[in-house]
Formats: sequence, structure tokens, C-alpha cells
Amino acid sequence: MGRSERSADAAVSAPWVIVGQGLAGTCLAWEFWNRSVEFLLLDREHGGSSRVAAGLINPVTGKNFEPTPGIADFLPEALEFYSRLEVLLNNTLWHPLPILRLADSAKEWSKMLAKTARPDVACWLSNNSPAPPAEGWIGALELRGGGRLDTRAFLDGSREFFRQRGIYQQAEIAPEQGEARHIWCDGAAGLISGRLGAHRCAKGEILTLRAPGWDENHIRIGAGGWLVPVGNGHFKAGSTYEWDQLDETPTEAGREKVMAIATRLGGNADFELLAHEAGVRPILRRSEPLIGPLENGDWIFNGLGSKGSIFAPGMARRLARWVCEGSEPEPETRLHGTRVP
Repeated sequence: MGRSERSADAAVSAPWVIVGQGLAGTCLAWEFWNRSVEFLLLDREHGGSSRVAAGLINPVTGKNFEPTPGIADFLPEALEFYSRLEVLLNNTLWHPLPILRLADSAKEWSKMLAKTARPDVACWLSNNSPAPPAEGWIGALELRGGGRLDTRAFLDGSREFFRQRGIYQQAEIAPEQGEARHIWCDGAAGLISGRLGAHRCAKGEILTLRAPGWDENHIRIGAGGWLVPVGNGHFKAGSTYEWDQLDETPTEAGREKVMAIATRLGGNADFELLAHEAGVRPILRRSEPLIGPLENGDWIFNGLGSKGSIFAPGMARRLARWVCEGSEPEPETRLHGTRVP
């Protein structure tokens, strides 16, 4: 990801202003940096779901046990992207871990087993599937291709990189930049503002726990939630969905729900609560990412939902090609997420 250094003065006349330094804005900033496109990156420096997120990547998801749409294309792009950033930022960002998908009813287990006959599901099964279920569970499948992105390390390292080069600023709103055009990567805040019409944003609450006796060799998914090891006996557990109260304030009800999930997945209640956070997932339409031009000449990159770690790098690359080269995304990518307002 090498390119020549430049002075802070370059940001003064930047033709592009990227508004928002979550996963979307940060990945797009790196794509512009690689193409030597002048830009200014802005962020309000408070809130945002990207900093709360566990960075979970799970190839087969949901109660219906279906592959994440587009994952065969987007996951390799994402892993290549994070690998290159690890070298540049001198930090480990991607932590691969197998997924242990647990079934707590005969109906769920039957559905999961039936799906394993499909090639698009079978390709994600590890050699250890089916896995012996933990006590209290009906069955378990081990999936490969999973892991977590250390979102805070990625965002903080990227912010400092761009700050040192004078092309990052803390700002609540975009400043006047002459003829500059804006690319709005402002997540749930942008969607809730109504700029793009109806949205399906959802608040989620996450706990950070210390539980030295729990399994740190798998990401465990089941009982409507997940448990992600983050090292040294620490875990992230989540999550809730709340569509009406779209703020970033943790609640007692949310804490109790996630603690119950953690107890179920961890196998016991022998843990210490370290942190309780909340964020609002930016969700549009059918939970699909959105990129494209606006009528006023600005652009949009939003709607990553709970799968930003997977989709942000690939969608940023497609948007950069569209903006810089006029190369519209391939039809199948547009079908899965590109909408032009």
C-alpha cells in the first residue's frame, strides 16, 4: 500500500471529503490513498457502531443457516485487504477462529443438517463437522472461514496514519471545501436523518467479559446470540436488536439479555462483566450495502449493517473504481447491494 508522502496542505484543496470514519469511510480512504486521490477524512469522534462491533465474520448465518450473500467474493477481498493493512500499520487486525454453530432444538438441528447437503453450505464445513455438542445442546457444526476483525485497532491505526499526514480532521459536519464533493459514510446517523428515505436501523448491545475458564478456541453461535474470544480470557458477547429506541445508551434489559446469552454459550455464569456498550447498526432495505451517486453530485456508502467487516473492503474498492474510473460495479454486485438514489 505504498505511495508518496504529501504535506498537510494537500487536504486544503482536497476534491473529495469522506464524511465518517467507521468501517465504510476508513476502507474508502485507503482505496483513495492507494490511487493517489486527494481527500479529506472527517469524523465526529463519538459514537458509531463500528467501534462497538465485535468484528465477527461468520460465513453461514441466521436462524435459517444460510450463507452470507456474496461471501465467496467478498471474504477473500476483505482478508487480503486486512493482511496488507496489518503490514502497513504494524498490528494484528484479523484473528481467524472456527465457528461452532450450536442447535438447541431438534427442529433447528434438523434444519442445519439438511442444509449441509447444499454445496454453498458444505464448502464452509470443517473436517470436524458435525462436532460433539456441548452439554445442553442438541447438535453442533464447526465452520471454517470465521474469525474477528479487531475493529478498534483497525480504525484507530488508520485514523492516526491519516492524521499524521494532515488528511484527517475531527468535525461534526463537513466543512466548506470549495468545489469538493462529499462521500457520505455516516452510518446509522446518516440513515436516521432521512437522507435516503426509509431505513431499518437497529440498536444492539454488547458485553465485554472476563471468563478464564471458557473455551477460547471457537466463536460460539447459538441461542440467538454469539460469544467471541478476544484473547487472555476475555470475550465479547451479543447481541440485542431494538428498532424503536435508536440511541447509543446501554440498558439494563439489554445487559440482562446478553448476560443470559453469554451464560448459555459459555456453559456457566462464572464470568466478570467488564464493559457494556451499545451502537446502532446502519441497515437499509434488505440489509444490503448501498453505494452510488446522489443527485447533487455527492456520493453515498452506507447500509453495512452487522456485516461491515466482510463487505466494507470490497464495496469500498467498487466505489473507488466507480468514482475514479467510471467503472460501475458488476451486475451481480449491484444486484446484491448497489442502489443509485
